[in-house]
Amino acid sequence: MNVRKLADLGPDDRRALFDRDAGIEGVREDVRDIVSRVREEGDVAVREFCEEFDGVSVGNLDITDEAERAYDELDDEIRDAIETAAENIRAFHEAQRPEDWRRKFADGRELGRRFRPLERVGVYVPGGAAAYPSSALMGVIPAKVAGVEQVAVATPPAEEMNPVTLAAIHAAGADAVFNVGGAQAVAALAYGTEQIDRVQKVVGPGNKWVTAAKAEVRGDVAIDFLAGPSEVLVVADETADPRLAAADLVAQAEHDPEASVVAVTDDEATAEAIAEEIEAQLPERERSETARKALESDESGVLLARSPSETVLFAEEFAAEHLSIQADDDEEILDRIDSAGSVFLGPYTPVAAGDYASGTNHVLPTTGAAKITGGLSVDTFVRETTVQRLDEGGLDDLSATITTLAEAEGLEGHAESVRKRFED
Repeated sequence: MNVRKLADLGPDDRRALFDRDAGIEGVREDVRDIVSRVREEGDVAVREFCEEFDGVSVGNLDITDEAERAYDELDDEIRDAIETAAENIRAFHEAQRPEDWRRKFADGRELGRRFRPLERVGVYVPGGAAAYPSSALMGVIPAKVAGVEQVAVATPPAEEMNPVTLAAIHAAGADAVFNVGGAQAVAALAYGTEQIDRVQKVVGPGNKWVTAAKAEVRGDVAIDFLAGPSEVLVVADETADPRLAAADLVAQAEHDPEASVVAVTDDEATAEAIAEEIEAQLPERERSETARKALESDESGVLLARSPSETVLFAEEFAAEHLSIQADDDEEILDRIDSAGSVFLGPYTPVAAGDYASGTNHVLPTTGAAKITGGLSVDTFVRETTVQRLDEGGLDDLSATITTLAEAEGLEGHAESVRKRFED
Protein backbone atom coordinates (compact mmCIF):
# COMPACT_ATOMS: atom_id res chain seq x y z
CA MET A 1 0.00 0.00 0.00
CA ASN A 2 1.43 3.38 -1.01
CA VAL A 3 1.70 6.43 1.22
CA ARG A 4 0.39 9.64 -0.31
CA LYS A 5 1.34 13.16 0.76
CA LEU A 6 -1.61 15.34 1.70
CA ALA A 7 -0.04 18.34 -0.01
CA ASP A 8 0.18 16.42 -3.31
CA LEU A 9 -3.49 15.40 -3.47
CA GLY A 10 -5.22 16.76 -6.55
CA PRO A 11 -8.86 17.87 -6.86
CA ASP A 12 -10.06 14.37 -7.81
CA ASP A 13 -8.20 12.83 -4.86
CA ARG A 14 -9.69 15.32 -2.43
CA ARG A 15 -13.15 14.87 -3.89
CA ALA A 16 -12.94 11.12 -3.34
CA LEU A 17 -11.92 11.61 0.27
CA PHE A 18 -14.24 14.42 1.25
CA ASP A 19 -17.30 14.07 -1.01
CA ARG A 20 -18.26 10.60 0.15
CA ASP A 21 -21.91 9.65 -0.34
CA ALA A 22 -24.28 6.83 0.51
CA GLY A 23 -24.42 5.66 -3.12
CA ILE A 24 -28.20 5.66 -3.27
CA GLU A 25 -28.91 7.62 -6.44
CA GLY A 26 -28.51 4.58 -8.68
CA VAL A 27 -31.30 2.71 -6.88
CA ARG A 28 -33.69 5.57 -6.05
CA GLU A 29 -36.12 4.87 -8.89
CA ASP A 30 -36.38 1.15 -8.11
CA VAL A 31 -36.75 1.90 -4.41
CA ARG A 32 -39.52 4.38 -5.13
CA ASP A 33 -41.46 1.63 -6.89
CA ILE A 34 -40.91 -0.80 -4.01
CA VAL A 35 -42.07 1.72 -1.44
CA SER A 36 -45.14 2.61 -3.50
CA ARG A 37 -46.18 -1.01 -3.90
CA VAL A 38 -45.76 -1.83 -0.21
CA ARG A 39 -47.74 1.27 0.71
CA GLU A 40 -50.58 0.25 -1.60
CA GLU A 41 -50.54 -3.56 -1.33
CA GLY A 42 -49.19 -4.23 2.17
CA ASP A 43 -48.15 -7.76 3.07
CA VAL A 44 -48.76 -9.09 -0.44
CA ALA A 45 -46.06 -6.83 -1.85
CA VAL A 46 -43.76 -7.51 1.10
CA ARG A 47 -43.93 -11.27 0.53
CA GLU A 48 -43.34 -10.88 -3.19
CA PHE A 49 -40.22 -8.79 -2.57
CA CYS A 50 -38.93 -11.29 0.01
CA GLU A 51 -39.21 -13.96 -2.68
CA GLU A 52 -37.63 -11.76 -5.35
CA PHE A 53 -34.73 -10.26 -3.41
CA ASP A 54 -34.03 -12.77 -0.65
CA GLY A 55 -35.15 -15.97 -2.35
CA VAL A 56 -37.32 -16.85 0.63
CA SER A 57 -41.01 -17.69 0.69
CA VAL A 58 -42.36 -15.98 3.81
CA GLY A 59 -45.67 -16.93 5.39
CA ASN A 60 -46.11 -15.29 8.78
CA LEU A 61 -43.98 -12.17 8.89
CA ASP A 62 -44.07 -12.06 12.69
CA ILE A 63 -41.19 -14.07 14.18
CA THR A 64 -41.25 -12.61 17.70
CA ASP A 65 -41.68 -16.07 19.25
CA GLU A 66 -38.82 -17.41 17.15
CA ALA A 67 -36.52 -14.71 18.54
CA GLU A 68 -37.43 -15.69 22.09
CA ARG A 69 -36.76 -19.37 21.37
CA ALA A 70 -33.40 -18.48 19.80
CA TYR A 71 -32.42 -16.70 22.99
CA ASP A 72 -33.45 -19.64 25.17
CA GLU A 73 -31.57 -22.14 23.01
CA LEU A 74 -28.42 -20.10 22.50
CA ASP A 75 -25.00 -21.33 23.55
CA ASP A 76 -24.24 -20.04 27.07
CA GLU A 77 -20.99 -18.34 26.05
CA ILE A 78 -22.66 -16.35 23.28
CA ARG A 79 -25.65 -15.50 25.47
CA ASP A 80 -23.32 -14.20 28.18
CA ALA A 81 -21.49 -12.06 25.63
CA ILE A 82 -24.79 -10.61 24.41
CA GLU A 83 -25.93 -9.87 27.95
CA THR A 84 -22.62 -8.23 28.89
CA ALA A 85 -22.72 -6.01 25.82
CA ALA A 86 -26.39 -5.21 26.44
CA GLU A 87 -25.70 -4.27 30.06
CA ASN A 88 -22.93 -1.85 29.06
CA ILE A 89 -24.97 -0.31 26.26
CA ARG A 90 -27.98 0.08 28.57
CA ALA A 91 -25.90 1.72 31.31
CA PHE A 92 -24.36 4.23 28.91
CA HIS A 93 -27.73 5.19 27.44
CA GLU A 94 -29.47 5.41 30.81
CA ALA A 95 -27.02 8.20 31.63
CA GLN A 96 -28.42 10.12 28.63
CA ARG A 97 -32.02 10.34 29.85
CA PRO A 98 -33.02 14.01 29.77
CA GLU A 99 -34.78 15.45 32.81
CA ASP A 100 -37.75 17.79 32.78
CA TRP A 101 -37.07 21.20 34.28
CA ARG A 102 -38.87 24.41 35.23
CA ARG A 103 -37.29 27.71 36.19
CA LYS A 104 -38.99 30.70 37.83
CA PHE A 105 -37.70 34.14 36.94
CA ALA A 106 -38.03 37.18 39.20
CA ASP A 107 -40.23 39.03 36.70
CA GLY A 108 -43.07 36.50 36.91
CA ARG A 109 -42.11 34.11 34.12
CA GLU A 110 -41.94 30.37 34.68
CA LEU A 111 -40.31 28.49 31.77
CA GLY A 112 -39.22 24.93 31.24
CA ARG A 113 -38.81 21.88 29.07
CA ARG A 114 -40.30 18.41 29.28
CA PHE A 115 -39.36 15.24 27.41
CA ARG A 116 -41.61 12.41 26.30
CA PRO A 117 -40.73 9.28 24.31
CA LEU A 118 -42.15 8.36 20.94
CA GLU A 119 -44.79 5.63 21.14
CA ARG A 120 -43.82 3.43 18.17
CA VAL A 121 -40.39 3.01 16.60
CA GLY A 122 -39.03 0.70 13.91
CA VAL A 123 -35.44 -0.59 14.06
CA TYR A 124 -33.78 -2.08 11.01
CA VAL A 125 -31.24 -4.82 11.78
CA PRO A 126 -29.13 -5.80 8.75
CA GLY A 127 -28.67 -9.37 7.58
CA GLY A 128 -27.60 -10.90 4.32
CA ALA A 129 -23.87 -11.46 3.83
CA ALA A 130 -23.15 -11.07 7.54
CA ALA A 131 -25.09 -11.24 10.78
CA TYR A 132 -25.20 -8.16 12.99
CA PRO A 133 -26.53 -8.99 16.46
CA SER A 134 -24.67 -5.92 17.73
CA SER A 135 -26.86 -3.67 15.57
CA ALA A 136 -29.92 -5.12 17.27
CA LEU A 137 -28.57 -4.10 20.66
CA MET A 138 -27.54 -0.65 19.42
CA GLY A 139 -30.93 0.11 17.87
CA VAL A 140 -33.39 -1.36 20.33
CA ILE A 141 -31.80 -0.62 23.72
CA PRO A 142 -31.69 3.22 23.42
CA ALA A 143 -35.33 3.21 22.34
CA LYS A 144 -36.41 1.12 25.32
CA VAL A 145 -34.28 3.20 27.69
CA ALA A 146 -36.00 6.31 26.31
CA GLY A 147 -39.35 4.74 27.20
CA VAL A 148 -40.68 3.83 23.74
CA GLU A 149 -43.64 1.50 24.29
CA GLN A 150 -43.55 -0.40 21.02
CA VAL A 151 -40.23 -1.19 19.35
CA ALA A 152 -40.57 -3.27 16.18
CA VAL A 153 -37.54 -4.83 14.50
CA ALA A 154 -37.30 -5.73 10.82
CA THR A 155 -34.49 -8.06 9.74
CA PRO A 156 -34.02 -9.82 6.38
CA PRO A 157 -35.52 -13.31 5.96
CA ALA A 158 -33.50 -16.45 5.30
CA GLU A 159 -34.16 -20.16 5.01
CA GLU A 160 -32.46 -20.40 8.39
CA MET A 161 -32.57 -17.16 10.36
CA ASN A 162 -29.35 -16.39 12.23
CA PRO A 163 -30.05 -17.46 15.84
CA VAL A 164 -27.51 -15.05 17.35
CA THR A 165 -29.13 -12.05 15.70
CA LEU A 166 -32.59 -13.21 16.78
CA ALA A 167 -31.38 -13.82 20.33
CA ALA A 168 -29.83 -10.33 20.47
CA ILE A 169 -33.07 -8.76 19.26
CA HIS A 170 -34.93 -10.51 22.08
CA ALA A 171 -32.27 -9.65 24.68
CA ALA A 172 -32.44 -5.99 23.66
CA GLY A 173 -36.14 -5.91 24.51
CA ALA A 174 -37.87 -5.68 21.13
CA ASP A 175 -41.64 -5.95 21.33
CA ALA A 176 -42.14 -7.36 17.83
CA VAL A 177 -39.84 -8.92 15.23
CA PHE A 178 -40.56 -9.25 11.51
CA ASN A 179 -38.57 -11.19 8.91
CA VAL A 180 -38.50 -8.64 6.14
CA GLY A 181 -35.50 -6.75 4.85
CA GLY A 182 -34.42 -4.14 2.35
CA ALA A 183 -36.46 -1.22 1.07
CA GLN A 184 -39.66 -3.19 1.60
CA ALA A 185 -38.95 -3.40 5.34
CA VAL A 186 -38.52 0.37 5.63
CA ALA A 187 -41.74 0.93 3.68
CA ALA A 188 -43.66 -1.56 5.82
CA LEU A 189 -42.52 0.13 9.02
CA ALA A 190 -43.20 3.61 7.64
CA TYR A 191 -46.71 2.99 6.31
CA GLY A 192 -47.86 -0.19 8.03
CA THR A 193 -49.26 -3.40 6.57
CA GLU A 194 -51.76 -5.99 7.72
CA GLN A 195 -49.22 -7.51 10.11
CA ILE A 196 -46.82 -4.62 10.72
CA ASP A 197 -48.00 -1.54 12.60
CA ARG A 198 -46.99 1.86 11.31
CA VAL A 199 -44.25 3.53 13.36
CA GLN A 200 -43.33 7.14 13.99
CA LYS A 201 -39.62 6.77 13.31
CA VAL A 202 -37.36 4.33 11.45
CA VAL A 203 -33.75 3.94 12.56
CA GLY A 204 -30.83 1.63 11.95
CA PRO A 205 -28.08 0.97 9.41
CA GLY A 206 -28.49 -0.88 6.12
CA ASN A 207 -27.29 -1.13 2.54
CA LYS A 208 -27.97 1.45 -0.15
CA TRP A 209 -31.47 0.04 -0.77
CA VAL A 210 -32.37 0.53 2.88
CA THR A 211 -30.82 3.99 2.93
CA ALA A 212 -32.62 5.02 -0.28
CA ALA A 213 -35.90 3.81 1.21
CA LYS A 214 -35.32 5.91 4.32
CA ALA A 215 -34.74 8.90 2.05
CA GLU A 216 -37.96 8.10 0.21
CA VAL A 217 -40.21 7.83 3.29
CA ARG A 218 -38.63 10.76 5.14
CA GLY A 219 -41.33 13.33 5.68
CA ASP A 220 -44.08 10.75 6.09
CA VAL A 221 -42.12 9.25 8.97
CA ALA A 222 -39.06 10.42 10.89
CA ILE A 223 -35.69 8.74 10.36
CA ASP A 224 -32.36 8.92 12.16
CA PHE A 225 -30.06 9.81 9.24
CA LEU A 226 -28.89 8.53 5.86
CA ALA A 227 -25.84 6.38 6.48
CA GLY A 228 -23.36 5.27 3.86
CA PRO A 229 -20.56 2.67 3.98
CA SER A 230 -18.50 2.38 7.15
CA GLU A 231 -15.60 4.77 7.82
CA VAL A 232 -12.58 5.05 10.09
CA LEU A 233 -9.88 7.67 10.37
CA VAL A 234 -6.78 6.88 12.42
CA VAL A 235 -4.82 9.94 13.53
CA ALA A 236 -1.32 8.81 14.54
CA ASP A 237 1.92 10.36 15.66
CA GLU A 238 5.43 8.93 15.98
CA THR A 239 4.49 7.16 19.25
CA ALA A 240 1.70 5.11 17.64
CA ASP A 241 2.12 1.37 17.23
CA PRO A 242 1.80 0.76 13.46
CA ARG A 243 0.48 -2.76 14.10
CA LEU A 244 -2.50 -1.42 16.04
CA ALA A 245 -3.25 1.38 13.59
CA ALA A 246 -3.17 -1.10 10.70
CA ALA A 247 -5.35 -3.57 12.62
CA ASP A 248 -8.06 -0.92 13.08
CA LEU A 249 -7.94 -0.03 9.39
CA VAL A 250 -8.16 -3.66 8.25
CA ALA A 251 -10.97 -4.35 10.72
CA GLN A 252 -13.13 -1.55 9.35
CA ALA A 253 -12.28 -2.43 5.76
CA GLU A 254 -13.73 -5.92 6.15
CA HIS A 255 -17.22 -4.43 6.51
CA ASP A 256 -17.68 -3.41 2.90
CA PRO A 257 -15.58 -2.99 -0.27
CA GLU A 258 -16.89 0.59 -0.33
CA ALA A 259 -15.76 1.37 3.23
CA SER A 260 -13.52 4.42 3.65
CA VAL A 261 -10.45 3.62 5.79
CA VAL A 262 -7.80 6.30 6.23
CA ALA A 263 -4.76 6.92 8.41
CA VAL A 264 -3.10 10.32 8.64
CA THR A 265 0.17 11.20 10.38
CA ASP A 266 2.89 13.82 10.12
CA ASP A 267 5.62 11.23 10.74
CA GLU A 268 6.91 9.60 7.55
CA ALA A 269 8.35 6.52 9.27
CA THR A 270 5.02 5.87 10.98
CA ALA A 271 3.12 6.26 7.70
CA GLU A 272 5.38 3.78 5.92
CA ALA A 273 5.19 1.32 8.82
CA ILE A 274 1.36 1.45 8.87
CA ALA A 275 1.24 0.77 5.12
CA GLU A 276 3.61 -2.18 5.50
CA GLU A 277 1.59 -3.59 8.40
CA ILE A 278 -1.60 -3.43 6.37
CA GLU A 279 0.00 -5.57 3.68
CA ALA A 280 1.27 -8.00 6.30
CA GLN A 281 -2.05 -8.35 8.13
CA LEU A 282 -4.44 -8.49 5.18
CA PRO A 283 -3.72 -12.09 4.08
CA GLU A 284 -4.45 -13.30 7.61
CA ARG A 285 -8.06 -12.11 7.56
CA GLU A 286 -10.95 -14.27 6.33
CA ARG A 287 -12.56 -11.30 4.59
CA SER A 288 -9.26 -10.14 3.08
CA GLU A 289 -10.71 -9.81 -0.41
CA THR A 290 -13.40 -7.42 0.78
CA ALA A 291 -10.93 -5.51 2.92
CA ARG A 292 -8.40 -5.13 0.11
CA LYS A 293 -11.03 -3.63 -2.22
CA ALA A 294 -11.85 -1.05 0.43
CA LEU A 295 -8.22 -0.27 1.21
CA GLU A 296 -7.31 0.17 -2.45
CA SER A 297 -10.20 2.48 -3.28
CA ASP A 298 -9.82 6.22 -3.83
CA GLU A 299 -11.71 6.85 -0.56
CA SER A 300 -8.99 5.12 1.51
CA GLY A 301 -5.26 5.34 2.12
CA VAL A 302 -2.34 6.24 4.35
CA LEU A 303 -1.69 9.98 4.18
CA LEU A 304 1.36 11.98 5.22
CA ALA A 305 0.76 15.47 6.56
CA ARG A 306 3.38 18.22 6.79
CA SER A 307 2.58 19.09 10.40
CA PRO A 308 0.33 18.20 13.35
CA SER A 309 -1.90 21.14 12.43
CA GLU A 310 -2.41 19.82 8.89
CA THR A 311 -3.30 16.44 10.40
CA VAL A 312 -5.96 18.04 12.61
CA LEU A 313 -7.36 20.16 9.78
CA PHE A 314 -7.71 17.03 7.64
CA ALA A 315 -9.45 15.15 10.45
CA GLU A 316 -11.93 17.97 11.00
CA GLU A 317 -12.76 18.18 7.30
CA PHE A 318 -13.03 14.39 6.97
CA ALA A 319 -15.56 14.22 9.85
CA ALA A 320 -15.17 10.48 10.27
CA GLU A 321 -17.79 8.05 11.51
CA HIS A 322 -15.07 6.49 13.71
CA LEU A 323 -12.08 8.58 14.77
CA SER A 324 -9.18 6.73 16.40
CA ILE A 325 -6.51 8.97 17.94
CA GLN A 326 -3.33 7.02 18.58
CA ALA A 327 -0.94 9.71 19.76
CA ASP A 328 0.90 10.82 22.86
CA ASP A 329 -1.18 14.01 23.15
CA ASP A 330 -4.52 12.42 22.23
CA GLU A 331 -6.60 14.65 24.54
CA GLU A 332 -5.08 17.81 23.06
CA ILE A 333 -5.79 16.55 19.53
CA LEU A 334 -9.36 15.66 20.52
CA ASP A 335 -9.92 19.20 21.83
CA ARG A 336 -9.10 20.53 18.35
CA ILE A 337 -11.49 18.23 16.45
CA ASP A 338 -15.21 18.90 16.68
CA SER A 339 -16.58 16.66 13.93
CA ALA A 340 -16.60 12.90 14.49
CA GLY A 341 -19.26 10.28 15.12
CA SER A 342 -17.42 8.41 17.86
CA VAL A 343 -13.87 8.87 19.16
CA PHE A 344 -11.47 6.16 20.35
CA LEU A 345 -8.52 7.32 22.43
CA GLY A 346 -5.30 5.45 23.06
CA PRO A 347 -3.76 2.12 22.08
CA TYR A 348 -6.18 -0.03 24.10
CA THR A 349 -9.37 1.38 22.58
CA PRO A 350 -9.95 -0.36 19.27
CA VAL A 351 -12.95 0.71 17.22
CA ALA A 352 -14.25 -2.83 17.73
CA ALA A 353 -14.81 -1.98 21.42
CA GLY A 354 -17.43 0.58 20.44
CA ASP A 355 -18.80 -1.69 17.74
CA TYR A 356 -19.73 -4.31 20.30
CA ALA A 357 -19.41 -3.85 24.00
CA SER A 358 -17.95 -0.68 25.54
CA GLY A 359 -21.43 0.82 25.73
CA THR A 360 -21.38 3.65 23.18
CA ASN A 361 -23.62 3.38 20.14
CA HIS A 362 -22.23 2.20 16.80
CA VAL A 363 -25.07 3.59 14.66
CA LEU A 364 -23.21 6.72 13.57
CA PRO A 365 -23.27 9.44 10.90
CA THR A 366 -21.13 8.85 7.80
CA THR A 367 -20.23 10.78 4.63
CA GLY A 368 -19.24 13.84 6.63
CA ALA A 369 -22.60 14.11 8.39
CA ALA A 370 -20.78 14.18 11.74
CA LYS A 371 -20.37 17.90 11.02
CA ILE A 372 -24.07 18.38 11.68
CA THR A 373 -25.38 15.46 13.71
CA GLY A 374 -24.45 12.76 16.18
CA GLY A 375 -25.13 9.06 16.38
CA LEU A 376 -28.08 7.12 17.70
CA SER A 377 -28.88 7.94 21.33
CA VAL A 378 -31.74 8.29 23.76
CA ASP A 379 -32.32 11.76 22.28
CA THR A 380 -33.23 10.06 18.99
CA PHE A 381 -36.37 8.67 20.57
CA VAL A 382 -37.73 11.56 22.64
CA ARG A 383 -39.71 14.71 21.91
CA GLU A 384 -39.20 18.00 23.65
CA THR A 385 -42.01 20.33 24.66
CA THR A 386 -41.45 23.79 26.10
CA VAL A 387 -43.70 24.87 28.98
CA GLN A 388 -44.44 28.37 30.24
CA ARG A 389 -46.57 30.20 32.78
CA LEU A 390 -46.72 33.96 33.24
CA ASP A 391 -48.34 35.73 36.16
CA GLU A 392 -50.09 39.06 35.67
CA GLY A 393 -46.98 41.05 36.45
CA GLY A 394 -44.87 38.96 34.12
CA LEU A 395 -47.21 39.55 31.20
CA ASP A 396 -47.51 43.24 32.07
CA ASP A 397 -43.72 43.61 31.90
CA LEU A 398 -43.69 42.00 28.45
CA SER A 399 -46.87 43.53 27.04
CA ALA A 400 -45.24 46.52 25.33
CA THR A 401 -42.61 44.29 23.72
CA ILE A 402 -45.19 41.78 22.51
CA THR A 403 -47.68 44.31 21.14
CA THR A 404 -45.00 46.39 19.43
CA LEU A 405 -43.53 43.36 17.63
CA ALA A 406 -46.95 41.94 16.77
CA GLU A 407 -48.11 45.18 15.18
CA ALA A 408 -44.81 45.50 13.33
CA GLU A 409 -45.60 42.13 11.76
CA GLY A 410 -49.15 43.19 10.94
CA LEU A 411 -50.68 40.73 13.37
CA GLU A 412 -53.11 42.92 15.28
CA GLY A 413 -54.90 39.94 16.81
CA HIS A 414 -51.73 38.87 18.56
CA ALA A 415 -51.38 42.31 20.15
CA GLU A 416 -55.05 42.39 21.10
CA SER A 417 -54.80 38.99 22.81
CA VAL A 418 -52.43 40.66 25.28
CA ARG A 419 -54.44 43.88 25.73
CA LYS A 420 -57.63 41.92 26.42
CA ARG A 421 -56.08 40.55 29.58
CA PHE A 422 -55.73 44.04 31.05
CA GLU A 423 -59.18 45.40 30.23
CA ASP A 424 -61.42 46.25 33.18
